[in-house]
Amino acid sequence: MASSPATVVSGQASSPAPTDLELIERIRQGDQAALDLLYGRYSSPVYSLVWKVLQNSEEAEDVALDVFWQVWRQADRYDPARGAPPAWIFTLARSRAIDRLRARSRREDRTISIDDPNVYFDPLDENATPDQVVSFRQSRDAVRAAMSKLSDAQREAVDLAFLKGMTHVEIAERLGQPLGTVKTRIRQGLIRLRKHLD
Repeated sequence: MASSPATVVSGQASSPAPTDLELIERIRQGDQAALDLLYGRYSSPVYSLVWKVLQNSEEAEDVALDVFWQVWRQADRYDPARGAPPAWIFTLARSRAIDRLRARSRREDRTISIDDPNVYFDPLDENATPDQVVSFRQSRDAVRAAMSKLSDAQREAVDLAFLKGMTHVEIAERLGQPLGTVKTRIRQGLIRLRKHLD
């Protein structure tokens, strides 16, 4: 008689591995172990896909980790009707890789700092109306004021990430800090910025 689909080990049937859909559902419910399983299945192909776009191992590793962080945060947005979980994950990976590639091209030779009083971010052309100029400068000053409320460590990390366009890996190397520490500083800094700007 044929055995059941479950694998038989030492006379006992082990449970079949959960499907991708089951893992996504468990992640929706906050199951960290399910994310670990999904990461184990797809981290290598996600890294390979991202590396093909970026051609940089450190950036690829950074983006690949961000992809699974996004899966964790946005599992409730997954729609089975639009494709299987791998397709969703690879779509996220490709999108984040392309975003990183664009950010890299924008940050070439950029060395500005929002703390520099001589820097005026006025990307308005000569045809801008007085109202547009005033509105932009008010927004710029509001951001500067909010940045001043951050701790030195948070402000430095946010400045490097968003004004100099550096990756999390590059910031960690520059500051000599663990990658997780850098990501935490940026996340906490953005939360405080949003609070003050609101």
